[in-house]
Amino acid sequence: MKVAVVSPYALDSTGGVQNQVIELTNRLEVYGVEAWAVGPGRSGPRGSRLLGRGITIPVNGSRAPLGLHPSILARAAEAVHGADVVHLHEPFVPLIGWALLGRTGIPTVGTFHADPSTLIRGVYRRLRSVAGRMVKNLSVATAVSEVAASAVRPFLPDLTIIPNAIDTAQYRPEATKGPHRVAFLGRDEPRKGLDVLLAAWPAVKQAVPDAELDVIGAHRSDRTDGVRFLGRVDGKDKVDRLAEAAVFVAPNLGGESFGITLLEGMAAGCAVVASDLPAFTAVGDTAVRYFARGNATDLADAVVDLLLDAAQRREAGQHAVRRSQSFDWTTVLPAYLQAYESAVRGH
Repeated sequence: MKVAVVSPYALDSTGGVQNQVIELTNRLEVYGVEAWAVGPGRSGPRGSRLLGRGITIPVNGSRAPLGLHPSILARAAEAVHGADVVHLHEPFVPLIGWALLGRTGIPTVGTFHADPSTLIRGVYRRLRSVAGRMVKNLSVATAVSEVAASAVRPFLPDLTIIPNAIDTAQYRPEATKGPHRVAFLGRDEPRKGLDVLLAAWPAVKQAVPDAELDVIGAHRSDRTDGVRFLGRVDGKDKVDRLAEAAVFVAPNLGGESFGITLLEGMAAGCAVVASDLPAFTAVGDTAVRYFARGNATDLADAVVDLLLDAAQRREAGQHAVRRSQSFDWTTVLPAYLQAYESAVRGH
């Protein structure tokens, strides 16, 4: 089988969708599938079919590098030529999804990732008939979570949930952890909630004077007692920093449909504290301690409680590791193989 795995976002930019596309493409080879990534960008993984430079625009509280040049319509169709299945991520994102839906004659699996904003959900409702016609061209429709599915279920009632995945084996839950080390992982965007964590930090330091916070993925010039801003790090450094942390905090405020960083903290064996977003409670289940979204006092209380109770912290970390196994690639990837086979049979 030959599969073209398509990202609407530039493959040379960091992002959850791009990471899943690249990982999926690489791992399909283990199962004897010839796969290549397709997307905007000037570079990508080996074998990628690139569609030109992406243009970054604000989307859903973040910034997304999209392929918006009209010529991409023809280039996208050419890039998937020869595939037995097109796996189209975020089918409604312009212009690539629009270029491929129903235009190639190739069985197409669509995966929805985002928790659309209220504005976008309103557009879906107003253009329900148009959206319904577009998705009829999907042979199989999937979403990474019920949150991501919720906006499109009105015209895709048979949509299947196939979650995002990580390679849990690369994390090191058995590593010696700093008993009072806390970690945050994410970009410095308002919806990631770093400001809430920093607002909570003085109360944490007052209760646990030797507490340390590693902020991974963001950099600020602020000097805050006990806080290290590490900026963007490579994959090995990220794994090492998570391995050293006793507690992982995901203080996100919204716009999350899954929670990969939450899952990474769990796989690393951290006791995890997260905001009570529906996407996070679905991933973490009972393995995570939740606090009221945006409430710095509630966040501080949860972190302090774990930092001062080694037994509770250890038990929470072990539970988190067990829960993370449900999202390993060895569990998730066979579900996509089944979706591809179903798409070919039904075409």
